Amino acid sequence: MTNTMTPVSSVAGSDAGVDTAQLGELLLGRWAEVRLAARKLAGRPELHKVEGLGHVEHRERVLQQLGILVEANGVHRAFPERLGGTNDHGGNVAGFEELVIADPSLQIKGGVQWGLFGSAVLHLGNEEHQDKWLPGIMDLSIPGAFAMTEIGHGSDVASIGTTATYDAETQEFVINTPFRAAWKEFLGNAAVHGVAAVVFAQLITKGVNHGVHAFYVDLRNPETMEFLPGIEGLDDGIKGGLNGIDNGRLAFHNVRIPRTNLLNRYGDVAVDGSYSSPIASPGRRFFTMLGTLVQGRVSLNGAAVAASKVALKIAIQYATERRQFNAASDTEEVVLLDYQRHQRRLLPLLATTYAAAFAHEELLVKFDDVFSGAHDTDEDRQDLETLAAALKSVTTWHALDTLQECREACGGAGFMVGNRFTSLRADLDIYATFEGDNTVLLQLVAKRLLADYSKELRNLDFGVLARFVAGQAADLTLNKTGLRQVAQFVTDTGSAQKSARALKDEDTQRQMLTERVQTMVADVAGALKEAAKMPKDKGAAIFNDNQNDLIEAARAHAELLQWEAFTAALGRVDDAGTKRVLTRLRDLFGLGLIEKHLDWYLMNGRISMQRARTLSPYINRVLAKLRPHALDLVDAFGYGPEHLRAPIASGIERERQDEAREYYRALRASSDAPVDEKVLIAQAKAASKK
Repeated sequence: MTNTMTPVSSVAGSDAGVDTAQLGELLLGRWAEVRLAARKLAGRPELHKVEGLGHVEHRERVLQQLGILVEANGVHRAFPERLGGTNDHGGNVAGFEELVIADPSLQIKGGVQWGLFGSAVLHLGNEEHQDKWLPGIMDLSIPGAFAMTEIGHGSDVASIGTTATYDAETQEFVINTPFRAAWKEFLGNAAVHGVAAVVFAQLITKGVNHGVHAFYVDLRNPETMEFLPGIEGLDDGIKGGLNGIDNGRLAFHNVRIPRTNLLNRYGDVAVDGSYSSPIASPGRRFFTMLGTLVQGRVSLNGAAVAASKVALKIAIQYATERRQFNAASDTEEVVLLDYQRHQRRLLPLLATTYAAAFAHEELLVKFDDVFSGAHDTDEDRQDLETLAAALKSVTTWHALDTLQECREACGGAGFMVGNRFTSLRADLDIYATFEGDNTVLLQLVAKRLLADYSKELRNLDFGVLARFVAGQAADLTLNKTGLRQVAQFVTDTGSAQKSARALKDEDTQRQMLTERVQTMVADVAGALKEAAKMPKDKGAAIFNDNQNDLIEAARAHAELLQWEAFTAALGRVDDAGTKRVLTRLRDLFGLGLIEKHLDWYLMNGRISMQRARTLSPYINRVLAKLRPHALDLVDAFGYGPEHLRAPIASGIERERQDEAREYYRALRASSDAPVDEKVLIAQAKAASKK
């Protein structure tokens, strides 16, 4: 495996530009070999999405594709060695997320089978559970569903309505769906293929509700594929995307399962109905159980990065070949990417994709550290949960924005389903709410930021606290009165070059991005300070009044994490030319964030008017310097024709343009060329002046 800390280096002469091969190695990260193997698998035609296929046929094709993954031994990495796995949790996710380039339905259905259903048995069950069910889950003889989400409660898992009541006389749990809104909904493998499910329900024993726990429940007779008694299901039918997955609904009517089908790692019920748990706090127990299932968010984050890379490779390749308008010449049309506005459309998205890729690698390393046991404390798990929630939100939104902008940037050709954008966007649309609605996840991140802020204040002694308060007062004086702006103005006076130099400075960018997060969190914390002491309804009202600011603070935090990851990656680049180009790309990302939130920086006195005026022109200069390296930067992603599968990225556009240019060149050189009317008019005007 390639270590993530290996520097990028190359032979002399790389100063000229990007060493694409070595940059590609950096992007592959720690699990380079796994990624390359997964890409080779994803390049096989039998795993590719067939556009226009009906949803029934698509579902069956994807099920068959899962079998191909099993045969290729591409799905077992996270499982125990005693069962044929390798305990490689990071590599498992790295491999799965690359499958999005073959067919997103394949990636998600595989994620349901092995990343959710299988992982629930692995992480929530005991060794007996694992030995009993995991072999069938791994070889696909037990296709399964992950039955958590309900019609009435999606992100609010703690409030789900399904119950599992223990009957001590028969030593069974009785699973029930007490009302319509408690139906399990949007479950992959539920409509057609699933023969079992991990069902999340409120565990009730001896009249006490111990909260949400997971249960292994058989759904269908594997011979007839008919539902077992007491189980009811519905097919969700055609969706806006991912139609290779058989999503459906499930309901349970007095379905009895053995007591031992409770996945009891974090909570168990004895024969007599007494409940026990290694975690005393119900709240902490609930979040610990859910935290073991975080890999879904990690995988979605990585898949979103991969989809963004594919889209940008297609769009930028096309933009370097497609010619339109002859503003710069009487005879030669201009390639799209030479237009500043086209650079503005695509290159900032490229910069964000690089930032997202480097941040995802850090997330993946953190995930592997926790699940391998290398660093697995409560704090590590909380950090992982927060990091996954933050990055999954901003990265999946970015992927959707990227796919849409790339589609538009390629005009009518981009709208053709064969060029991938529309199909990928439809399939990835659900990523914004899958495994947690992005907005809700950012609220989770914001609450963690508030908790950390409050913890820091509680840990300060009187002297430090006094200095902190004085610092806040000084900060208020410096920023709210405009003194910072005055200082910047004096520093930059008379020189846009000085303003630009300050903006591209790494420490300046870090300070501006960090201060935005810190200030936003502090402002919300101050507004919510008294809410905890108020009656519940009034406290909730104050929280609601500040909810939007809270979520924006979390988003700013996620963007800062991406910038920091990009900056850290620069430290692993030795090649001078590559480092120079990547630094400009990092600057484009950082300055783009400042430009995006320029109103905040101006209103809060974080930037002078002169620097603000310098920002946009400087970004334009960075774009112009990056333009010659755009193809190298997307080539470093390492995706070949078998992954892109887009005619407009195949070189056909260059052939068309070259044919057209040669035709007109030959026509102009011949005596057969018609005279342009505008030439005659110009000649007539010239003659009339004589």
